[in-house]
Amino acid sequence: MRYNELKRQVDGITNMVLSQSLKEMEKQGLIVRKQFMEIPPRVEYSLTEAGEALIPSLKSLAEWGKEMQIKVKNHV
Repeated sequence: MRYNELKRQVDGITNMVLSQSLKEMEKQGLIVRKQFMEIPPRVEYSLTEAGEALIPSLKSLAEWGKEMQIKVKNHV
């Protein structure tokens, strides 16, 4: 994905936070940053095997978070 595609996918994220997050995930080996030397220059990000391996766990965590929101909402 390109940077602006990622930014549109994450509601409310600032450019600084997205940029820092991408750098950290690249440093941790979760994503690869590929820069294309063309006019205008473009950069694409993709998941590594390690990043792909996290998807099931992240989906489970997201589902748990949704369930907790519902429980809290119903108890208020």
